[in-house]
Amino acid sequence: MSNPTDLKYTASHEWVKTEADGSISVGITDHAQELLGDMVFVEAPAVGRKLKAKEECAVVESVKAAADVYAPVSGEVVAVNGDLDNSPENINSDPYGAWMFKMKPNNAADVAALLDAAAYQAHVDSEAH
Repeated sequence: MSNPTDLKYTASHEWVKTEADGSISVGITDHAQELLGDMVFVEAPAVGRKLKAKEECAVVESVKAAADVYAPVSGEVVAVNGDLDNSPENINSDPYGAWMFKMKPNNAADVAALLDAAAYQAHVDSEAH
């Protein structure tokens, strides 16, 4: 699966989608879910939690491993995807549709500074060697 070009990415394998209201949706990339395998549990950050960029804020567990999810930018959590409580496998079937949490970034320029799809793919390719 290619990385959607309308999203931004982090080196720690999160994707970021800017919503119409200025908030951002955050999930893990197709690459990350492939490495982890079948998801069995998702722990999202609490609504209202203030996050710093690159702070551990959520956990995904698969049949193979648990992995931390990091805040892509600083800001406040404004929503969590409750569907993942009962259906964590949605991350496997639709990694770019199954957002984990939404946040209001402190600074929109921080979002713009994240990796684009091509830079993220180059990062993934460099990790493979």
